[in-house]
Amino acid sequence: MKPLLPLLLITAAGLTAQVKYSAQDGTITIDGKPFATFNTGEKANKPFLAPVRSASGKIVTRGFPMEMIPGESRDHLHHRGLWFTYDDVNGVKFWENDPSYKKGRIGKQVVKKTAWKGGGKKGTLTATIEWQDPEGNVLLVETRAMVFQADPKLRTIDFHSTLTAAQDVTLGDTKEGAFAIRLAEPFTARRGGVLVDSEGRTTMRNVWGKRADWVDYSAELEGEKLGVAILSYPKNPDAPPYWHARDYGLFALNPFGQNAFDRSQPVRNTKLAKGEKRSYRWEVVIHPGDATTGGVAELYKKFAASK
Repeated sequence: MKPLLPLLLITAAGLTAQVKYSAQDGTITIDGKPFATFNTGEKANKPFLAPVRSASGKIVTRGFPMEMIPGESRDHLHHRGLWFTYDDVNGVKFWENDPSYKKGRIGKQVVKKTAWKGGGKKGTLTATIEWQDPEGNVLLVETRAMVFQADPKLRTIDFHSTLTAAQDVTLGDTKEGAFAIRLAEPFTARRGGVLVDSEGRTTMRNVWGKRADWVDYSAELEGEKLGVAILSYPKNPDAPPYWHARDYGLFALNPFGQNAFDRSQPVRNTKLAKGEKRSYRWEVVIHPGDATTGGVAELYKKFAASK
């Protein structure tokens, strides 16, 4: 029987860390357990990931407005799970763009196609997304690759977003954006959530409107200490970004706004000529513990050194 042991070990190892995607309902699973669900968002004017879970299976994103959960806040209809939009593209609003909103020129992001590649310890879901104005004209075409990675303790999503201008566009200087997550209620400051950035600053007062390589939100969730970190790749244009981080469970990096966060800085309008491309990379890590015990600084170093 001894010769069978190595074979059994190899077989067992091959069965672990299977990352899979269901095109039927958009769910990404790891070893058969739900991790995140990609919603194409036809009724939300944008695609988003929700719910998003920790390795232990706890949902870290707010349920509203997709679900009505008792005790949850019911503000900001446009805060849906994990998403990427911006509120001033040729004057069109893609951030505050819930279909029920009537103020301003409301744009929508339309998913034109998706493709999945992978399995094993990682899998990549790629989406082609058109950023359309109210008349249906395409302003930007986004290629968004989301790499879902398996780990016994961590859940990681590596985002690669390339924006291609379908016509001459200007992304204005506003605080409303861009790559964001709305967390479950226990992450809010009033419930004991802790917000910290890569410079060691804490609380919304000190983190909001500052530039940082990463920001982390941690809280006690169903008896477990968990954190959610957003990491910004150091080679991104205009890195490090400013942060639109709030004490009610929202935090977002903003690679376009500047004067909106710091009045001492000039207004920054990002102009892309037709056909011009702009690429960004970000990573979301759901980890046990807080930023310190979860080793977020080390996770960032590893991310920053990757290609």
